[in-house]
Amino acid sequence: MKISVVGGMDRLEPHYRNEVEKLGYELRLFNGLESHMAAKIVNSAAVVLFTGKISHEARNQVVAATKANNIPLLQCHSCGVCTLRECLTCFTRDEGKRIAPGPTAACKSLCRN
Repeated sequence: MKISVVGGMDRLEPHYRNEVEKLGYELRLFNGLESHMAAKIVNSAAVVLFTGKISHEARNQVVAATKANNIPLLQCHSCGVCTLRECLTCFTRDEGKRIAPGPTAACKSLCRN
């Protein structure tokens, strides 16, 4: 299963990958708007969207695609490794590795669902 990160930085990709792999998932990083974005994130277990690094159009496409395909989405303004780590702790997992945004107050202050 893959976790897609949209709006991250190229130079942080190895660090992002390390954080995602700690949970047993693969990383798919999109630094900005790409053609057929919805088709590329449709197979993701979850999406973390860093809103400070992408255009409004890219954000709108990602939000629409995640809603249409019932994919958990967390949106954060900052794009640091610590922010990704904290976003990943907001996801809850069940036995089948399906994930959903968690209900904790810390997650609500950090990210938007």
